[in-house]
Amino acid sequence: MLQIYNTLTKKKEEFVPLTPGHVGMYVCGPTVYGDAHLGHARPAITFDLVFRYLQHKGLKVRYVRNITDVGHLEHDADEGEDKIAKKARLEELEPMEVAQYYINRFHQAMQQLNVLPPSIEPQASGHIMEQEALVQEILDNGFAYESNGSIYFDVEKYNKKYRYGKLSGRNLEDVINASRQLDGVGEKHNQVDFALWKKAQPEHIMRWPSPWSDGFPGWHCECTAMGRKYLGKHFDIHGGGMDLVFPHHECEIAQAVASQGDDCVHYWMHNNMITINGQKMGKSLGNFITLQQFFTGEHEKLEQPYSPMTIRFFILQAHYRSTVDFSNEALQASNKGLQRLMEGYNALQRIEPVANGSVGKDFAEKLASDCYTAMDDDFNSPIVISHLFDACRVINQLVDKKQTITSEGLEELRKVFHTFVEDILGLRDEAAGGNAEREESFGKAIDLLLDIRAKAKAAKDWATSDLIRDQLSALGFEVKDTKDGATWRLNK
Repeated sequence: MLQIYNTLTKKKEEFVPLTPGHVGMYVCGPTVYGDAHLGHARPAITFDLVFRYLQHKGLKVRYVRNITDVGHLEHDADEGEDKIAKKARLEELEPMEVAQYYINRFHQAMQQLNVLPPSIEPQASGHIMEQEALVQEILDNGFAYESNGSIYFDVEKYNKKYRYGKLSGRNLEDVINASRQLDGVGEKHNQVDFALWKKAQPEHIMRWPSPWSDGFPGWHCECTAMGRKYLGKHFDIHGGGMDLVFPHHECEIAQAVASQGDDCVHYWMHNNMITINGQKMGKSLGNFITLQQFFTGEHEKLEQPYSPMTIRFFILQAHYRSTVDFSNEALQASNKGLQRLMEGYNALQRIEPVANGSVGKDFAEKLASDCYTAMDDDFNSPIVISHLFDACRVINQLVDKKQTITSEGLEELRKVFHTFVEDILGLRDEAAGGNAEREESFGKAIDLLLDIRAKAKAAKDWATSDLIRDQLSALGFEVKDTKDGATWRLNK
């Protein structure tokens, strides 16, 4: 049975979809005012893994990942300039021009990382009506108030009936005491109250009419409104980065309960942070490296370029709930690990079976069982990778003819590797375009050259034999002569 760690209950729970055979999953997407960085890659890859595995298990998944293009103010606060509007002002562009540019850039990066597109990708600016309706419901239920044309959520009043802080584990008194250190509360009754609707100041470009004022929705509203619109009032999984637990997801829970009487979400999932020298990577901290900079190597902290699949492998090598600290050494190790895994996978296409091989179908079946057990344990991708590495050692023995494999065993082993390397982990061989048929043809072409070389050697045509070996070496192929014939590998 699949077990998922639920941030709400702080424990692993058996995953039981609310509707048998169907899964509704909502994941917080990017605020599109700059290029995606490594911190954005982690939730994208984490929930791509979840999406892939749930589908692999035969579930019909509706995966919703939003685009924030309005309402996300500086410092994740209720005051200050809209992040996209600020970028538009600095660049002398329309806000939606900025948003569309970075949406396109985000999609390009996701495609390079082999992240599957979600089922639905709603934008906050396209769902103003739904957010206004949500605000009105909360007002009607008495958990919000109007102040100078803005609407604020009344946290203290809500907390008298429900519990504010149940996701993050924060005690409201602690939050109130911390907020009292701030000077004044402005329009709010209490500093912990958060905006549901903000009246736009005259200089604020992004504004919409509402019953309360011309303005814009609070940042937290969009996910509650769009999650309910596309997944219903109750759905299975809500995901995002751990930095969103408070205040964003805590506020989402409060909004849902205040409007409909109970929470929308059954399982809350959060990936941990990418850090640099122990500090969270983020645009607001200015310590981020964009994905395109990783791919090109054009950043002072990078010693070399790192391919999209190296970045994906780097993230999957750690469990999604563990912290990952960036370093060139870690990425270089990931690059070597990915190369090793792909060499083993590609070698499977060249191995020939024998009738009574020492490796049978049971080996592949055990490998599959171990990998499924790891995935069912809260999507434990690093354990899956370790099992595949163990299998690669056997594959190397098969290549070196130290062991042999039956046709059934080989067929099953190829199937297991394809399932976990490509379908579930989403890795692909960048050198061969990720195309298994192309890889097989590529291998056969090299084997043909080695056959010609073997015939040249048999005819004592040393010049031709050495020419083929040297030319292959120059192209990055390592050719090794053994008593059973020549073997080769590609040094990437």
